[in-house]
Amino acid sequence: MNRKEFIVKTCGACLGAAAISGLLSSCATTQFTTGRLTKDGLLIDTKEFETKEKGKYRLYIVVRNDELLYPVCVYRFSENDYAALWMQCAHQGAELNVAGEYLQCPAHGSEYNNRGKVTNGPADRDLRTFPVTVMNHQLFIDLRKV
Repeated sequence: MNRKEFIVKTCGACLGAAAISGLLSSCATTQFTTGRLTKDGLLIDTKEFETKEKGKYRLYIVVRNDELLYPVCVYRFSENDYAALWMQCAHQGAELNVAGEYLQCPAHGSEYNNRGKVTNGPADRDLRTFPVTVMNHQLFIDLRKV
């Protein structure tokens, strides 16, 4: 390979990698909210799930509130079906990362599905989940079991 071919191929590879990483990062935006903490739980506006595209919704949002020890991941399955998951690994208590349809523990690799069920150990217990009710375009996440 001569110098010119090397430069062309190297530059092409770098540009391709930059373009792909840009596309991937733009697809994976996480919506964070603080919600409104009440005596018994969290209130979240259902508009938090709306995207800029009309009729499209986010798969999940992450609720981070300074009063809570861990965030809560809220998955939207339909207009009236949501799952609220405590983002603390059942194995050793690390804060989980959300990766689309599942949550993953950065400490030991445990994985949970979007309903909080263990799909990959070492965790042997499901995540804490909270009842979610929908009323007047608001989600109420009942935290009394925290």
